[in-house]
Amino acid sequence: MEIIEQTVLDKWKLRTLINDQNMRVSFLDYGGAITEIIVPDKHGYMDNVVLHYNSYEEYESNPFYMGALIGRVASRIANASFSINGTPYQVTANEGHHHLHGGINGFSHVRWHVSTEQTENDIRAILTHTSPDGDNGYPGNVAVTVTYILTNDNEFIIDYAAITDKTTPITLTNHSYFNLRGSKKQTIKQHYAKIASSTCLEVNKALIPTGKQFATTHTPFDFQLGRQFNDGIYAKLEQNIIVGKGYDHYFCFDKGKDEQVCLYDKETGRTLTVKTTQPGMVLYTGNYLHEKNEHTPTTFLRYQGVCIETQGTPASLEHKHLPSIILAPGEAYQQRTAFCFGLGG
Repeated sequence: MEIIEQTVLDKWKLRTLINDQNMRVSFLDYGGAITEIIVPDKHGYMDNVVLHYNSYEEYESNPFYMGALIGRVASRIANASFSINGTPYQVTANEGHHHLHGGINGFSHVRWHVSTEQTENDIRAILTHTSPDGDNGYPGNVAVTVTYILTNDNEFIIDYAAITDKTTPITLTNHSYFNLRGSKKQTIKQHYAKIASSTCLEVNKALIPTGKQFATTHTPFDFQLGRQFNDGIYAKLEQNIIVGKGYDHYFCFDKGKDEQVCLYDKETGRTLTVKTTQPGMVLYTGNYLHEKNEHTPTTFLRYQGVCIETQGTPASLEHKHLPSIILAPGEAYQQRTAFCFGLGG
């Protein structure tokens, strides 16, 4: 096992974790952005299975949140406002009237302090950041620790931890776009996915969950037995049309399952199994990746990557029947998501 560190752009550090199988995970201290996860295919060919920009400079703006850590609150807060115990809070609006992925200069756009260590069974990077009281409108000083762990079983684990001195919402995730085809510039439409979820949250035209849950069984949102993303992307359902033909929905995980998500690409034989302590995830199929952005010259295909954003949902701030994302002083926020890469078929 090995840890390589190098300076990029004369201001950031790029670190690469390498296990004994030569699997590699590279990330920047800026935004904690993962730039590479290199794993073998069925022929032993090593390739990067996460999307990345062509230059490190593009991570400064990072309009697609490529590979970045997201917080304090992942996803959208409707009207950029919420209340805690009757006290209203207004957070920064950075997507129309709404608050997205922690707001302006959220965790995806800060430089994290990073230390590394090696144990008998893995190598790890510990990323820390303190978000001050009032940051993007959120209450409380919040100390966050995110640990990237690479094992010799080709498992990449992300541990999230946080404490606060004032009651505040928090739900963290990572925004990597996976494509098991590697760097061939192909879409994920032919990927097979299996998801342990029998219910999803309905969204409105602004992609804000309405609070209503709908059953996925016998719909294009039903991945319980496995299906291709292509089956549902073009389905003529209101929910698909709303998000522009694709998935950008919160899937509620069924309890008692050992694995929440499994991806498989028949062409390469690569598999990705996701296990998490989180109650659900946003599945985003890169519906708008193809749109040109003034902040980055790198171009992507529509559906070139899929995000598996394991998290609690900020819809719970408005709809109390959903699992809470509120953290109080004296409590500890602790969540884990493990990405295990292998071969199948």
